[in-house]
Amino acid sequence: MKLSLEVKTAILVILGIIFFIFGFSYLKGNNIFDSNNTYYTEFDYNSLAVSAPVTIKGNKVGKVKEIRYDFETGKTRVAFSVDKQLKFSKNSTINMYQTGLMGGNALAIQPADDNQMAQDGDLIQSKVEDGLVTSLTSDFSQLSTNLDGTLQTVDTLMGNLNGLVADQSENGLKNTLAELNSTLKSYKGLAYSINSVVKKNDENITSMVDNFTTTSTNLSEMSEKLKQVDITKTVSDLESTLSSVNTMLASVKNGEGSMGKLLNDDKLYNNLEGAALQMEQLLEDMKLNPKRYVHFSLFGKKAKRYDAEGNEIKEEKKD
Repeated sequence: MKLSLEVKTAILVILGIIFFIFGFSYLKGNNIFDSNNTYYTEFDYNSLAVSAPVTIKGNKVGKVKEIRYDFETGKTRVAFSVDKQLKFSKNSTINMYQTGLMGGNALAIQPADDNQMAQDGDLIQSKVEDGLVTSLTSDFSQLSTNLDGTLQTVDTLMGNLNGLVADQSENGLKNTLAELNSTLKSYKGLAYSINSVVKKNDENITSMVDNFTTTSTNLSEMSEKLKQVDITKTVSDLESTLSSVNTMLASVKNGEGSMGKLLNDDKLYNNLEGAALQMEQLLEDMKLNPKRYVHFSLFGKKAKRYDAEGNEIKEEKKD
């Protein structure tokens, strides 16, 4: 069965679109034939990034696929995929934990010990674990308060020591203790100044630590995204794709395949050019001599005939 030129062109276009979609998905690292199971969990706030790892007992078994805000519940809904070979209970807990000192969060599956296996699409309960930086941030204000109490205790101790030896020692000892008392008074003033500075800037220091935590989280998310991108594999895939494209273009240039014949066949081009010229001449002739092609008569009169020069052909009378 011989295919027409239009059918061949349509087939090439469809194949080109399919090849583009498959190649684009492949370069993005998405496998269109992926058959992993997808589960869901919810958090009160979002501190994750798409492609964040999902682990079980320290082993990576999947990644975060989608993060969106649920306007009905006011919670962050997270979709994550894991290898379909992994079986765990639907009563398990999904823990969000910090992966390092500089931030960056991941999900960990804490499996429950029962036989109620989770199915594709189930909603799993969640839990958030405090990281090291978060703990330091929450305890910094308490540290400031404890420092204030410690300085007051030191001041009281120095005052009691001064009263103990002020009037019951020899002159030399009194002078020495007087100098020590003066030094301790200076230290007391310094302690009060430090205490006042800490109190006045307690909120500012807490805010500074919070900003540092936010910045660390953003840097961690950015580093996690950069870590997920395999530059070497991407460049290798791109080189392979370009090599395939170059091979295809070389085949077309050499006249191989339908596209090559279409672009390199001079006979087809000449036929198309000749057909276009004849069409142009036909249209010009129809414009100049419309009576040759269109005849209209109310009385059924026979149409006149014309030669190639436009002259009317007279019919010979029969005897």
